[in-house]
Amino acid sequence: MPTPTAIPVDKLARLVGTPACPVVVDVRPDDAFRDDSRLIPGSIRRPVADIAHWSADLAGRGAVAVCRHGRDIGHGAAAYLRQAGVAAETLDGGFDAWEAAGLPLVPEAKLPPRDARGRTVWVTRARPKVDRIACPWLIRRFVDPDAVFLFVPPPEVNAVAERFGGAPFDIDDPGAFWSHRGTLCTFDVMVEELGLAMPPLLHLATLVRGADTARPDLAPEAAGLLAASLGLSRIYADDLEQLDAGMLLYDAFYRWCRDATEETHNWPTNKPKARA
Repeated sequence: MPTPTAIPVDKLARLVGTPACPVVVDVRPDDAFRDDSRLIPGSIRRPVADIAHWSADLAGRGAVAVCRHGRDIGHGAAAYLRQAGVAAETLDGGFDAWEAAGLPLVPEAKLPPRDARGRTVWVTRARPKVDRIACPWLIRRFVDPDAVFLFVPPPEVNAVAERFGGAPFDIDDPGAFWSHRGTLCTFDVMVEELGLAMPPLLHLATLVRGADTARPDLAPEAAGLLAASLGLSRIYADDLEQLDAGMLLYDAFYRWCRDATEETHNWPTNKPKARA
């Protein structure tokens, strides 16, 4: 039975990928992480030995500390975070319980090297429309909430990625790992490669592919996603401002894919009472 300061696996699973998700902090020791270097989606890794330094970064936020078994390290880290002003819980059963539940895990080995602040860096072409907003949304919600995105002129993507230790994505380069593959768009590739092939994200991937590759026949909603994406690109001249606005757009489409595909719009069924 979970303690009052522990969150059950199923509850955290419902929060992951949504704006309401707390910061998931992986505090497994290095030896445990070497045994299994996959991460619960959206996790950041922080060493317990340095908690006095990084705990301040989470002040005023919610957090879930994840250790291997949900025992002393996780409970201790959560307790330390609470005294630092963080609304912190530990994951009941830890990483092992999440894995045993068959929930998705992101392979750290697939990610670009992290910068000095523990963030992944991603580089793509400026003036995004569909894929180049959908992919950052996926990364921010399911891979690295603090990820850095650099939008640059198309000829400079690879050089900027190399200089800043980032991963180029959605570019016209046959050798690029994070890009279109056959009929799949970059969002499709990321969902599969990052271990996130869950039904809601696979459904969303179909919408993104339809909007991004001129295939509105793939899903009725693809045309609406394309229209909204093009509208945002006209509203915002700044790519990062467009990304911020696009986060809400994809949050809404994801929740529809996860929770609302069977719901239809109907007029109220309660007819007004006739006047006497």
